[in-house]
Amino acid sequence: MGRVQDKAVFITGAARGQGRAQAVRLAAEGADIIAVDLCADIATNGYPLATEEDLEETVREVEKLGRRIVARKADVRDPAALKAAVADGVAELGRLDAVVAQAGICPLGPGRTAQAFLDAVTVDFHGVVHAVDAALPHLPDGASIVATGSIAALIPATTDNPANGPGGLGYSFAKRQVAAFVHDLATVLASRRIRVNALHPTNVNTDMLNSDLMYRSFRPDLENPGREDALPSFPATTGFGIPYVEPEDIADTVLFLVSDESRYVTGMQLRVDAGGYVKRRPQLPTF
Repeated sequence: MGRVQDKAVFITGAARGQGRAQAVRLAAEGADIIAVDLCADIATNGYPLATEEDLEETVREVEKLGRRIVARKADVRDPAALKAAVADGVAELGRLDAVVAQAGICPLGPGRTAQAFLDAVTVDFHGVVHAVDAALPHLPDGASIVATGSIAALIPATTDNPANGPGGLGYSFAKRQVAAFVHDLATVLASRRIRVNALHPTNVNTDMLNSDLMYRSFRPDLENPGREDALPSFPATTGFGIPYVEPEDIADTVLFLVSDESRYVTGMQLRVDAGGYVKRRPQLPTF
């Protein structure tokens, strides 16, 4: 028996990166998956987003593990589309035990309009709210809700740098709202023993990090930096001196939060940041 045997889990942003790693890790431990992704680009976002082929690969990887998966193209900015995807998944799988609101973008870069701010907020924060709203009518008492934040929610964020434009501000603003939302929702749902937790990663080795816009963010002194130029700067965001964590590191923590092992864990701002937070905030807050 796996750690999440026969649970059904709804994951947004499941076509690649962290979302795919979570789907595969949970499936390996016995879960069935409802997988959603936009499978299209967003104009203000300076790197390509996942494709239909990426989502199909997630389906293949889950099915290779002998688990069921219901995959749908849907935009987390569209509440009706998410509700329809969840309804389809529950109809096929027969239940829903957890939701992982993972989908996110980071539209950094100068010269962008306020639309970049709005896109970051509507995907990275509103998308979390919409995912929870779609899942909540199907969740039983004792279910689990996990939202992906960012270490940028908890410390002064490099994405707030004016050089990163309105999209950078939108990203860190949205992640701070995710942290607040999780705290308040955990309070509201405590009577049903539905636990609600936020997971805040440092750099993760995904397409978002491995993009020209992120290289320029880490190496603004160069006109056209590449990965090798930016890589020595990546460890600045961690205390362990490593450049990033892997999507599978985040997936392992999601597995814990979805499993019954975390049945008394709620309202947490759980950092998977290789010491990035304590590096920036070395002392406990005083009250």
